[in-house]
Amino acid sequence: MFFARYFLIFLLAGTLALDLPRASAQQMVSVSREEVNLRSGPGTTYSAEWVLGRGFPLKVVGRRGDWLQVRDFENDNGWIQRHLTGSTPYHIVKVKIANMRSQPNTSSRIVGKVLYGDPVKTLERKSGWVKVQRDGGLRGWISRKLLWGW
Repeated sequence: MFFARYFLIFLLAGTLALDLPRASAQQMVSVSREEVNLRSGPGTTYSAEWVLGRGFPLKVVGRRGDWLQVRDFENDNGWIQRHLTGSTPYHIVKVKIANMRSQPNTSSRIVGKVLYGDPVKTLERKSGWVKVQRDGGLRGWISRKLLWGW
């Protein structure tokens, strides 16, 4: 009895320890289709609250079956079918206008601009900067503090 009780406690503690990294890790997904509905609940019978485009990054905050409960950069919540998402990293611009630069510093040449709510594909991260690619292929560096996502 004594051994069984401590074995059970040890087993339970080990199981909890294995779940801690997954519970504390922030899982992100991105929209993998041209247009998807973000719904008010986990099913197609729930109303479509928003329509999101390819690359839009979302933070996973819950799950129910094949549905993911997600939060966007404006803290709006909704539900999306898991198969409509992917693991390609994206960021979204969270300021009115962000400069894309040729190098990861503010003194480098501006190669383009992106607007609030624009999703950009994440290519690389370096010292508070993110190298991104905009639709159309334009690449550049944006300060991480101007973005939300991976």
